This record gives sequence, structure tokens and C-alpha cells, in this order.
Amino acid sequence: MRLSAFLPAVAALGPRAIARAGPLERATSAVIHLCGDSTMAPSGGGSGTQGWGEYLRYSFSGNSLSVVNSAIAGRSARSFTREGRFASVAASVKPGDWVVIEFGHNDGGSLSKDNGRSDCYGDGDQTCETTYNGAKETVQTYPTYLKNATSLMLKAGAKVVISSATPNNVWESGSFSWGAGRFDYYAWLAASQMGGPAAGVYYVPHGQYAAQAMKGLGKTTVDANYPNDHTHTAPYLADVMSKAFVLGLKCGSSELGKAAVNTTSELTSTFLGACVDHNSMLPV
Repeated sequence: MRLSAFLPAVAALGPRAIARAGPLERATSAVIHLCGDSTMAPSGGGSGTQGWGEYLRYSFSGNSLSVVNSAIAGRSARSFTREGRFASVAASVKPGDWVVIEFGHNDGGSLSKDNGRSDCYGDGDQTCETTYNGAKETVQTYPTYLKNATSLMLKAGAKVVISSATPNNVWESGSFSWGAGRFDYYAWLAASQMGGPAAGVYYVPHGQYAAQAMKGLGKTTVDANYPNDHTHTAPYLADVMSKAFVLGLKCGSSELGKAAVNTTSELTSTFLGACVDHNSMLPV
């Protein structure tokens, strides 16, 4: 499947959640568990940066959903698996919870000099043999790691959102530039192969929504909010990334999207932009 045919436009969200009283979606408290890397994690990549997961709770304030951010810097889907972090989250999941899984920034690279994070290249059940830290390891593909983690969460009673990674600075070259990469496709593929909404699995094209938001913000604002490198965001832009994710939820069909206190019209009337066209066609 060609990426150009898979992902059309880009749309995103904005810097602050608009406080509204939302209806309770559950009579008892449920938890949104976050699994990801530094772009989502508390304190981001350090040195004044922040992960977008720290702002998600503001879009669910006033209802029965809380957020637990288990993302950690420097991880890939592979290392999150090897370290038992998916298993740890699954052990804390209760029926009715949600789990958001977003990786991709650390999953590329070659296994010839194994850093413990690179996945085996491919979109199926390919495996690669390696030795990391003196131990032999069978490395799987990115979609396989996502699907294995999703299976754990579903068995624990949660519903799952597989999200594509936030982009690097889309203005870094001096003009706006963004295009879907293989990890965007892999995230969609994993959600689709796990059965999509009928199975309690949803996909959010977070990369597209975040890129659209940064296009709306413009080069000056975006550049100022990548203080150290082209990946890790200052708090303001981390909040934008969070709202980009929420817009992806609102434009989709999940009950989690319906539970967010923001309305779709409130979000799309800002620089965040419109719902992307393929939201109505893919499992989101």
C-alpha cells in the first residue's frame, strides 16, 4: 500500500483545552493509560521540554476519566516490550479503561549496531536475530510489537488507541514540509489488523493532525517551541500536540472522543484545522 494513497491531508489541534462541562461517560472512574516515548512522557526529553501526555487530562477534566502517563523517554515499542512496561500497564488495567500507544521516534535504525530500540524492518511477522547487552534477542517488527501490546490490553478489559507519532519540526527546512512515513502506515495497519473499532481498537493519525496544527501556527511560533532539537517540544507546543490528538479522537468514532470536554467545532474553528478526510474511512 502506497503511503501517498494512505494518508492525504493533515489536521491538528490547539494550545489550550476549552473548559466545558462534559457529561459523565461512566458511573465509576476509568483511566486513560499512556504508553510512549519522550514526546509523550513527563518532562519530555528534559531541559525544559515537555511531553504531550501531560496535557491530555485537561481535555477530560470534569468527567470520570483520569490519565496515567506511563510513557518514558528513549523507548521504542521494542524496548517498552523487553523491559516489561506494556505488561506492567496491562496488570494495572481494569475493564472500561483505555490505553493509548504511540511510538515511532526510536523504532528505526539498523540492527547492525544494535541500540536496543530498533525494530526488525517489515510490516508483517518478520523477525531478526541480534545480541543486545550480551543477550540474544529475537527482534520483531513495529506492527507486531503494537499488536502484541494491544492484545495484552484487550485481554485486560481495556479499549486501545494506536496513534501515529508526532512529527519533528515541520518548519525546520525554512518552509512547511511533512509527509507520512512508514511508521504512520504501520500504526494504521496494526489497528486495522487487530479488528478496528469492532474489536475495541482505534487509530488516530496524530502525526497528520499535529503537522496541520504546526502549519497553522506558522514557522516563528513553532521554531520558538523546539528549544533544544527538532523533536522535543516546549510546554506550549506539547499542549498543542495534545489537542491535536484530541481532535483526532473527536473526528473519529470512539467513545473516548465523545468523552473529551472539547467540542469538534471549538477545535476546528482554530488554527488546528479540520478533520482529515480519511478519518471517515480508517479505523479511528
